[in-house]
Amino acid sequence: MNSYPLLKLSCLRDIGWKKWDPIGLLPESERWEDYLEFPDEYDRYLLHVASRLRRDWSVKEAADYLLFIESDHMGLGSAYGTLARTRAEATAKAIKAYVDRGSDT
Repeated sequence: MNSYPLLKLSCLRDIGWKKWDPIGLLPESERWEDYLEFPDEYDRYLLHVASRLRRDWSVKEAADYLLFIESDHMGLGSAYGTLARTRAEATAKAIKAYVDRGSDT
């Protein structure tokens, strides 16, 4: 069994809100910490991506998952095309960098 350092949910939220936010809930230049209504909106997706990147997913697989969540699960379709792909890839890369360096930041 692998023993991974604990991840800080706040760090995953920072990544998710800055790089992904497919619904567009957070106004530009605002901080998710300043809102009580929705900071946990994407937690389960971000945690799933972090967990799978630690174990067996590539960054591409993580980005594909985020695109699936956005288009199918959230029902946003493929209207955003390239923008959605860019957002998902940036998010997956940032989460990968975070899990690779551990929970010290």
